[in-house]
Formats: sequence, structure tokens, C-alpha cells
Amino acid sequence: MDLVQRFGEYAAAFERVYQNDAWEELEPFFTEDAVYEIEGTPPFGGRAAGRKALLAYLEKSVKTFDRRFPKRSLQLLEGPTLRQGRVWMRWRVTYSGPGIPELVLDGEEAALFEGDRIRLLEDRFPPEAGPIAEMWFRSFGSRLPPARA
Repeated sequence: MDLVQRFGEYAAAFERVYQNDAWEELEPFFTEDAVYEIEGTPPFGGRAAGRKALLAYLEKSVKTFDRRFPKRSLQLLEGPTLRQGRVWMRWRVTYSGPGIPELVLDGEEAALFEGDRIRLLEDRFPPEAGPIAEMWFRSFGSRLPPARA
């Protein structure tokens, strides 16, 4: 199995789910005991264990952070490629909208597979991402709609 291709299928499905909120469509991409680990300084960082908890974490993150912004643009900076047995990529996400400056965050993602399913999904934010996001929200967060659970 081509794991990079399978990861691409997951990424495409995530973008569809981002639009349609049908989070159950991601279930076939994760093992039952999958773990999602987010490494970063606040407001980033966290962990979800088990497929159901992982999908709930992704959904909550999208609803309480990403969807507050009128526009989200994702750019692939490097990868995806196999690196140390994982599918790895480096990305940049830009959040924008009328009347607000862009919030630009970089990060890395790695996926460890078991067969054709992700057993471990890791997101890493650089140390400066948390303070940048917190400063942005202190300055401009009041211009966004409130977070929805």
C-alpha cells in the first residue's frame, strides 16, 4: 500500500468534512485505538485517544477555532513524504477575512499507519505559534464571531 497516497486520501476527505460536517466520513482512516497528539504552546497542544475521541477533538477544534474566521487557506510547504516510517508534511494555514489582518501559522503533521489506517496522528506547532495566536486574538479576536461548541 502506498501510504503517502492513502494519507492524501485522508487529507482530501478532511477538507470535504471541513465543509460538510459529516465527521463520521473520517472513521475509515483511523484505527479504533488511534491517538491524536498536538504539540505546541497554548492555545495549541492536546491529546485525544481512541477514534471517537479523536474525531470529536478534530470537530471541536474546527468549530471553536477555524470556523470563527471567514476564510481558511491551507498551503503545503513540504511533503507529504515518508520519513522515519511516518507520512510527514509541513504546512501553512492562513486565516483571513474582511476587517482583520491575516493570522498565519506554520506546522508539521505526521501520520503513523497500521495497515491502511492511521494509528497515530501528530501535529507540531513551532514554539512561537502559540504566542503569535494569543497576541492576534487579544488584538483582533473581538472582531470574530464567538466560538461555537
